[in-house]
Amino acid sequence: MKPLVLLLLAGFAGSSFGAEPAPTLPPAEIVARVLRDSPDVQAAASQIRVEEANRRRLEAGPHEWNLRLGGQQRRSAPAAGPNERYSEWSTAIERPLRLPGKAATDAELGAAGVTLAETAYGDALHEASRSLLKAWFVWLRENAASAQWTAQVELLDRQAKAIERRRQLGDAARLDAIQAEAALAQAVAQRTQAEARRRSAGEDLRRRYPGLPLTEPAALEEPLPPAGSEAEWVDALLEHSHELGLARGEAQRARVAAERQRQDRLPDPSVGLQFSRERGGEENVVGAYISIPLPGDARRATADASLAQAEAAGRRAEAVERRIGAEAATLYQAALSGAPAWQAARDAAERLERSADLTARAYQLGEGSLNDLLTARRLANEARLAARTSQLDALELRYRLLLDAHRLWDLD
Repeated sequence: MKPLVLLLLAGFAGSSFGAEPAPTLPPAEIVARVLRDSPDVQAAASQIRVEEANRRRLEAGPHEWNLRLGGQQRRSAPAAGPNERYSEWSTAIERPLRLPGKAATDAELGAAGVTLAETAYGDALHEASRSLLKAWFVWLRENAASAQWTAQVELLDRQAKAIERRRQLGDAARLDAIQAEAALAQAVAQRTQAEARRRSAGEDLRRRYPGLPLTEPAALEEPLPPAGSEAEWVDALLEHSHELGLARGEAQRARVAAERQRQDRLPDPSVGLQFSRERGGEENVVGAYISIPLPGDARRATADASLAQAEAAGRRAEAVERRIGAEAATLYQAALSGAPAWQAARDAAERLERSADLTARAYQLGEGSLNDLLTARRLANEARLAARTSQLDALELRYRLLLDAHRLWDLD
């Protein structure tokens, strides 16, 4: 791998904080291999080779040696003497010469293209990481939903069997048994749908990221709010933003291209050597010449257009910086509120579960209705599922913040 690409990967991998552990995510070394094997990342790596070849082309320059050959027949009719006929030929070799300063600008333009391609490689790697992170948490959410509905089915199944036994003993009405069976059937339907979504999410991961192990973590970690102020995180995300790097790189290349077009307002001269053999060899002529194109309005207009394009690219880079700064602040605030939101959802789920247990106890003692019990079970199940989803949302936001700040998944 090229040294510049290695430096790029090192920049992607680390910051002054270093990469943080991620127990909820797949192993970092497997993630790195899977991401580098991604077709989009491989295509970006190939584009670096394209720009390296383009840099060599620009350094060599657009001018080449030209060889000219010509032949002619000369007929002479002197006033005194017979007519004469001669075979004549000529040859010349010539080459345009880049004026001083243009070669250095061409080299700078080629280097800017290579730098831009390397930044695009980092951007492709980063976008692939974002996509993998998003797909991974989609799979974890569907796993959580499937597990929660499986637990709910088991609970309602025990409840329906208990009510059926009570009905057989004459301690419960036929309507209660029907309602319990209906609640169980609804839960089974939800579990079936959750299972289908879980399999679909897993298949999406397997096909998009071959080699990624689909191993669910034994336990989810508790979400933590990001340490540091909003300004620190916004600065970190701006510093490591490949999209902003691309916009700035495009602006830099446009400025160099505008300078090159300004230099081309003064055309490159061509110099050459010429040899001709005339009058059947009686005369041999050796000469040198120079040709200079006369610039016109087209060159001036081209230079003006390039300058305007450079200004536009600079404005686009400013717009990208503002947008990414706003998105970084929004992401930080979302990650900051993720942990408290999960804690509130967890507390609500625990209270509703206790309420459902007390309602079940009351129903067993004949002090409550089955309707109240089923409602309590449904609310507790929804709250527990919301708490699990909220926990995964908070973890994803935190990991996304770490990823954009290059503190996750050391890819060097």
